[in-house]
Amino acid sequence: MLTARILSRLHLRRSSSTLSGSGAGPLSGVRVLELGQLIAGPFAGQLLGQFGAEVIKVEPPSKGDPLRVWRELDVDGCSPWFSIGRNKKSVAVDLHSVEGREVVRQLALRSDVVIENFKPGTLEKWGLDPASLHPHNADLIYTRVSGYGQTGPWAPRPGYASVCEAESGFRFINGFLDEATGGLSGPPVRPNISLGDSVAGLHAAFGTVLALLQRQRKRTKGEAGGMTVDVSILESMLNLMEGIIPEYDRKGKIRSPSGSSVTGIVPTNAYPCLPAASAPGTPVYIVIGANGDTLYARLMHLIGAPHLATAEYAQNHQRASPTAQAVIEDAIRAWTSVRSAEDVVEALEEARIPVGRVVNVKDIVEDGEQVKARGAIRSVWVPGPGQRRGDSEDRGKDSDGWFVKMPGTFPVLEGCDPQPRWAGPDLGAHTDEVLRGQLGMPEEAVARLRSDGVIA
Repeated sequence: MLTARILSRLHLRRSSSTLSGSGAGPLSGVRVLELGQLIAGPFAGQLLGQFGAEVIKVEPPSKGDPLRVWRELDVDGCSPWFSIGRNKKSVAVDLHSVEGREVVRQLALRSDVVIENFKPGTLEKWGLDPASLHPHNADLIYTRVSGYGQTGPWAPRPGYASVCEAESGFRFINGFLDEATGGLSGPPVRPNISLGDSVAGLHAAFGTVLALLQRQRKRTKGEAGGMTVDVSILESMLNLMEGIIPEYDRKGKIRSPSGSSVTGIVPTNAYPCLPAASAPGTPVYIVIGANGDTLYARLMHLIGAPHLATAEYAQNHQRASPTAQAVIEDAIRAWTSVRSAEDVVEALEEARIPVGRVVNVKDIVEDGEQVKARGAIRSVWVPGPGQRRGDSEDRGKDSDGWFVKMPGTFPVLEGCDPQPRWAGPDLGAHTDEVLRGQLGMPEEAVARLRSDGVIA
């Protein structure tokens, strides 16, 4: 059995990366060790990988990241993984074993960044926390994502995005108002995605890049540049809550649920249109954002309501009173409800008033003119057999794989167009490559770990 003592004797090849790598992306040359699972930590890793970082994802050898088998599954049992797992090297290591933890420790000592989203205290028990690693890799950026942060009375709590969204106040303002109580008229409405996880992942990626910049400055002074980036899903959601905290602090105002509109901004809402002829039973909605004063006046004249464009409605704070808002919304709704979405969009675009259709993913993928023009959806080749939807047009020449569509790389940087290098790989696809290439581990040692179930 390969012991920690044997691993510790392996030649320690530290990363010599800087932020000015010569590869395709601005983070080329930065090595990231991702220990997270599901969405928050892995989304941060995805973002860094999209811009050129080498991302080594550690997964349990038995089943891998649970995300591999979430939601809609393809013939090979994967779906979201193809997107979030893009550009990552999958290394299957058992963190519950001593040998597995030593393998991961050695990888961390050769990395620029560690990203993890375990429950606080878990990696301390395993000796893989910042205090254990920084003495041996003083330049390591250690990014931690958790429900409530690494400190405070709630730190030990398990925290999924759903509960953190609730504790942040986000869920309270998403739903419909009970006029009698000023609160929710029923259960809060949840967006059908794990928003808190993705928002935390964005904060984690942003914090990691800031830490890398700070590390570079410290290096020029001859100082160690390592630091910990502490990301809380709760705080990440609080960061999206605009003015609700100062509103309460200064005015005692509790922002209430507002349905499909936004409190204090009128008019911006979803409005019904005539159903499409091809689907007469399916409701159709468009969103109009005419809350600017000049936009509002143009909209009122367009819909034949000049009496609502008078001085008493000229400014937003006048329109935001409950009585005025109701009159305005009714007028807009009466106009849109007898027209098709296409006619409404055409009329408002001609009047230079912001308008958008409420579309689904089919509309975006198949008919999204703007996303196609900007390359916002990319097709990435996945090697392997199997038939799936779209294979007839996307099937490769050699019939040994398929293409899968996924979002492109955002934001768009001038002079930089990093393409997805590969989709989410098979579990353990890069285990041998990483252990032998980065740890200098002999082939027989790798085989021994595999036979012992430490790696896969």
